[in-house]
Amino acid sequence: MTGPRQVDVLVVGAGPAGLAAAARLAAAGAGRVEVLERETLPGGVPRHCAHGGFGTLTRPLTGPGYARLLTGAAERSGATLRTGVTALDWAPEGPVLTAVGPGGPETIAARAVVLATGARERPRPARLVPGTRPAGVYTTGELQQSVHLFGQRIGTRVVVAGATDVSYAAAGTVRAAGARVVALVTEHPRAQTGRARAQAARLRHGVPLLTGTTVTELLGQGRLSGVRVRHRDGRTAVLPCDAVVFTGDFVPDHELARRGGVVLDAGTRGPSTGGLGHTSRPGVFAAGNLLHAVEPAGTAAREGARAAGAVLDFLAGAPWPEPGVPVVVSAPLRWIAPNRVTPAAPPAGHVLRTGTPLSRPVLHVHQDGRLLHRERLGPGTALPDRTLSLGARWHDRVDPEGGPVRISTA
Repeated sequence: MTGPRQVDVLVVGAGPAGLAAAARLAAAGAGRVEVLERETLPGGVPRHCAHGGFGTLTRPLTGPGYARLLTGAAERSGATLRTGVTALDWAPEGPVLTAVGPGGPETIAARAVVLATGARERPRPARLVPGTRPAGVYTTGELQQSVHLFGQRIGTRVVVAGATDVSYAAAGTVRAAGARVVALVTEHPRAQTGRARAQAARLRHGVPLLTGTTVTELLGQGRLSGVRVRHRDGRTAVLPCDAVVFTGDFVPDHELARRGGVVLDAGTRGPSTGGLGHTSRPGVFAAGNLLHAVEPAGTAAREGARAAGAVLDFLAGAPWPEPGVPVVVSAPLRWIAPNRVTPAAPPAGHVLRTGTPLSRPVLHVHQDGRLLHRERLGPGTALPDRTLSLGARWHDRVDPEGGPVRISTA
């Protein structure tokens, strides 16, 4: 391995956040902006999401179309996109990473690093589903790549574990592959998606929805032959199928951040940051679904562009900000992002999730017993796996020398 090769900004991950950051940085004259992507093509998850809903209302796109749009913008701006290259680890000092690609191992030094490694679904072993180890077991991403990128046969009768927007997208992919969805199975008492969308999907695809139900075992030798499920009342049943798709349950792909000593937030399990993506390690920024698993591609792209602005300031000599005041949540809320308030950063809104359904929730923001803000969310019920939003008008009331800010519900 030769000595470090120097770039100005190294972006790790060519999904929406990384591509948007690279496009803004290169267009603004940040110097040599290089993007590393371990997949063979840039674009991230949208590249294998054949359904629509990407882009803007005036320019709706499919996932692959959106990936091409972001890739083209980054390339036209002058950023260098390198695919098939995996960032492995960090050197002891400074923003220096080791990587390996088609040309072998290398070391890359950068004035600033943007981590945009995204999120991943937890596979069957991480969900502790027992049984045999047959073929025909997928996550949503594996399913979409198999069908839309490689044209593979996935099976004929498929169970989808989950009932979120991602689950219904997976059901659509199953149908596109010529297979039948046996059922959507969710432990929750209702689908964790918009009611109108869930009803439309059931009518369009004829998909049964089993609520209060959990996949407890995989059956079959060689090829999946069925899944055992348990209903809320304790009854069990076997659903015959030759494929199962585990959907949702995303976690940040934080391995590189962790190996770099970046402080992780206990709730999101991604890097702890303020509104502009500064991490605990000077010169290292983070953006996109590495910070919150998982938000739409458009949200990730906007965060990538916003982090790029902070990178430009840093390259121009702006000091690294103080860590700021942590923001934490109380149960049943699960996490909030951004999860720090830094005085130097302009106010940015927050996204958060709940672990249980909440009917017309009210969010309370406290610090050291002081009520800083109270905000009622929109009508209806807040659901797990659905994004909740909290404004930032209360940031100027935070005592920078005080204790953590706590978000609770009532």
